[in-house]
Parts: sequence; C-alpha cells; structure tokens
Amino acid sequence: MKLIRLDRFIAETAGLTRSQARQAVKNGQVKVNEQPIKKGDQKVDPEKDRISLKGQILRYEPYIYIMLHKPRGVVSATTDPRDRTVVDGVETFGHAVFPVGRLDKDTEGLLLLTDDGQLAHNLLAPGKHVDKTYYALLDREVGEKEISLFKEGLDIGDARKTLPACLKTAGQTEDGFAVRITIREGRFHQIKRMFHAVGAEVLFLKRERMGSLTLDEALRPGQYRQLTEEELSKLQQYNKRRVLHENCQ
Repeated sequence: MKLIRLDRFIAETAGLTRSQARQAVKNGQVKVNEQPIKKGDQKVDPEKDRISLKGQILRYEPYIYIMLHKPRGVVSATTDPRDRTVVDGVETFGHAVFPVGRLDKDTEGLLLLTDDGQLAHNLLAPGKHVDKTYYALLDREVGEKEISLFKEGLDIGDARKTLPACLKTAGQTEDGFAVRITIREGRFHQIKRMFHAVGAEVLFLKRERMGSLTLDEALRPGQYRQLTEEELSKLQQYNKRRVLHENCQ
C-alpha cells in the first residue's frame, strides 16, 4: 500500500475530522511504532507501521460499509445536478462510496453504501436473486387473490413476468392498507408496477431488508452508521436460496 499522511490515516480510521486528527498528533496522543509523533504530515505505511491513538491500535480497513436510512426526496446516486444524493453529508473517512442498488426518490429505507465492488456485485447481479423486503401502504385492501398472483409472478409490461414474490398483509392504518412484500429482482419501479397490475396504488414505500441486512430501527430517515462485524459477516455469507421461502411461511 502506498504511504499516506499520518493525520489522514488517523482521521480515516478513528472517525475524526482531519483537524481533530492533527490536534491529536500535536497533543502527543499518537505513536508510530511506539514512538510519539507530533507532525501530522509525516508519511506512514498503514500495512507495516504500528499506529496507535491514546494507546489504541488503529487498523486501516480497505473497504467501508455504511447502513443509511435513506429519506424521501433524495436520489440514489453519487452526484446529481439538481437533487441531493444519498452520499451528500455522509462521513466516509476518505472512501469513495456508492449506493448498492437504488431506491426511488420518493422511497425511503435501507440503503447500503460501500466501496466494495465485489460485495455490491454479489448483491446486485441478476443471477443472485437476493431477497429485498419492503413495507408499503396501499390505497385499497388486498387479500388471498393478490397473494396468489404475487407468488405466481405478474405481467408488469416487461418481456417476462416477475419472479415469484411473497406478499403479506399487515393490517390497516390511518394512512392506508399495510403490506410487506419480498421480491428477488430490482426492475424499474417494480413494486409500484406490481401493485398497479392488481389494481392497487402504493402510497408509501420503505425498504426494511436486503439479504441478511435489516434496517436499524434506531436510525431515523437521513441517519446512518457503519455495519457491525456480525452484520458484514452475515451479508458476505448470505444464503439466498432459503430466505424467500422462510418469509412466505
């Protein structure tokens, strides 16, 4: 790995701003190979040098994984000439992250941001068929007929029907009829088009789960956090073949 500035390494691995990292170095809180360092512009090798902050060893992670509760009104892109994007305002500690998949501008919920291209491919490749679960509010009640149609696959105007999907009713609220739907594809406006095909309209849509990763209920729209080691491990080892079946019990 190439050499990088010490203050940059501290900022990226300790979750500090660059100015906070420089101050920590200046205050003698940083050691490189057990030697106190007071120059933030010193170059270090993250793979070979032993770097600590206040006695805690810091390790450089090649990738970063961020769980975002995407709010409505934000686009799933890294840049946009008109609208705010999902990466705007997110602290990535020097990593150039991108959204894994997309949610419509008016859809909220779970979105993974990372710079790990292989993991993104494993979750998005058409042949992977990773389960994605959404909570939706509809303008009318649905029942066994619609549940059966979703399991069979629907004609939504594409060249082929949708893959089997799992639809569950979740009661009625003041704002509409609640359902949860698990799909294994990611076609354009797919869920809205599926409900439109059975005569219902989606009033609200929120993604709750992707693969083994479930949206942290403590995160409000716009908030985010890094994945835990357990969440990342489960996501990397995700067994896609059994989850849809389990959700449809």
